[in-house]
Amino acid sequence: MDSILTSIKKMLGLEEDQTCFDQDIIININSVIMVLSQLGIGPTEGFVITGSTEKWTDLLGERKDLESVKTYIYMKVRLLFDPPTSSFVIESINKMITEFEWRLNIQVEGGLIDE
Repeated sequence: MDSILTSIKKMLGLEEDQTCFDQDIIININSVIMVLSQLGIGPTEGFVITGSTEKWTDLLGERKDLESVKTYIYMKVRLLFDPPTSSFVIESINKMITEFEWRLNIQVEGGLIDE
């Protein structure tokens, strides 16, 4: 699945042809992409999606070392779009988000350096 919107919808449990929530999901995805941009991920001029035509390669290029961006976007969108009712689940997702942010930041900055 190459489409950013379609991938995130699938992870949220929505069918591709179920479009009634697309605008909400697109807004949330774009908010998360802005955060990623501040971490140095994505095109330098910025990036937004407008529908299902934008692909992961449009955002990430050919980099294979940033696959966790997909999970990161999903987790952030899930908390914005359809947050779990359990505070324990929310806390767990937030911890994973924090770890992904740290790891993505390290990856973009050139990885860990052995001393």
